[in-house]
Amino acid sequence: MKYLEYKGYTGSIEYSPEDNLMFGKVLGIRGLISYEGETGKQLEDDFKSAVDEYLTICKQEGNTPEKPFKGSFNVRISASLHQKAALKAMEEKMSLNNLVAEAIRSHLSREEELA
Repeated sequence: MKYLEYKGYTGSIEYSPEDNLMFGKVLGIRGLISYEGETGKQLEDDFKSAVDEYLTICKQEGNTPEKPFKGSFNVRISASLHQKAALKAMEEKMSLNNLVAEAIRSHLSREEELA
């Protein structure tokens, strides 16, 4: 397991040999939600508690919780790569967005095949 998942939130898993402690943080949001544990079970329990606490605090304060990985992001590429991709998308009769999504999907599936 590379990540923890709970209520739509993804958490990292790291280890500190100096502290003999596992720790992590929720990924994909601006705020800092961190957790720790001496065992995998403790880490997972603290992760879930941290997410639940974050959602409770947001509700109490009338704030909308941040949603990680909303499905949109900006990509900065060279003008020539942008042009090539846009022309390829037109040739394929698809949007540039769909071309980029398919390229990412393809890259990730190749990576999973190698794992």
